[in-house]
Amino acid sequence: MSSMTRRLFVRFSSMGIAFSSLLSINAFGNEIRVGISLPTQRDVAWVRYKQGLETAAKKLGVKILMQVSDQDASVQAAQVENLLSQKVNVLIIAPQDAAAAGTLIDKAHKAGIKVISLDRLILNSDLDLYISFDNSKIGELQGQYLAKNVPKGNYVVFLGAPTDNNSKILHEAAMKHIEPLVKKGDVKIVMEQNIQDWQPSVAQRLMENSLTANKNNINAVLAPNDNTAGGIIQALASQKLAGKVYVTGQDSELTAAQRIIAGTQSMTIYKDQNKLSELVIQTAKDIAENKPIKTKFYSANGKKNVPSIFMEPIIVDKYNIDKEFIESGFFKKEDVYKFKAK
Repeated sequence: MSSMTRRLFVRFSSMGIAFSSLLSINAFGNEIRVGISLPTQRDVAWVRYKQGLETAAKKLGVKILMQVSDQDASVQAAQVENLLSQKVNVLIIAPQDAAAAGTLIDKAHKAGIKVISLDRLILNSDLDLYISFDNSKIGELQGQYLAKNVPKGNYVVFLGAPTDNNSKILHEAAMKHIEPLVKKGDVKIVMEQNIQDWQPSVAQRLMENSLTANKNNINAVLAPNDNTAGGIIQALASQKLAGKVYVTGQDSELTAAQRIIAGTQSMTIYKDQNKLSELVIQTAKDIAENKPIKTKFYSANGKKNVPSIFMEPIIVDKYNIDKEFIESGFFKKEDVYKFKAK
């Protein structure tokens, strides 16, 4: 992987570092206005983000102006220009195309507006701040899970959208644990493909192709998220293999929790988008109020090491699903166990 896309983490002291001089901006009057550009509402994670951002803004007394590009980078660019014209104090962008979004940072800076990249890192730009779950850790958890539970056999390895830098981060981290098994000859990767726009229909089609090409001899699937895992499991079910093949995931979707209980999906990653949404709105508010922002990490985006704030992901499978999802109040038990065989 080139230095343009490689993810680097640099841990500083527990005190963190303040970079208020880099992130200093004045509010327009007493009202703090935050522009938000999201890439999609086509999967549950981004629906949760939208709802979480709206709830957090109301709680913190921040006015938000939010637009959704529906997976179109050119639409997102136009929407961001519109948000900039509305004199927002801070801009939050979750990029549809991580590389193309770099030009949006330049436009925001020319308008005197600082930018937070949410969930997905914007590449090759003078980005001010990145806030996300620790995607490298997520990839490692996925890879470790498969390596531990399926130390031998045929693997299908999927990556998310090629336009999303998280796809590369997740894949690289997971392969740290899978690649040693490949080198030993214990694991064979029979397919390795990106899933366009993280679409479950694309994942299903690719999985069907892999099953046909390998005469159904598949033991494990590295699915990059829960949405794609759903399509993959549909393909497995059509061959009566659902529950017989290990399948990963992430995003803690309710449907994934239901599949874990049903035994067709092996694990997911607990990511509370509501908590991350509140963190990003609070941080945007602090920036607008000229408060110092403390970080412990940097992320290399190809142009600079971007100050970063990460929330810790948690692996969830059949052994801890009640504790993490139900006892925490994240899901109701009757919803998670809705399709459990009696």
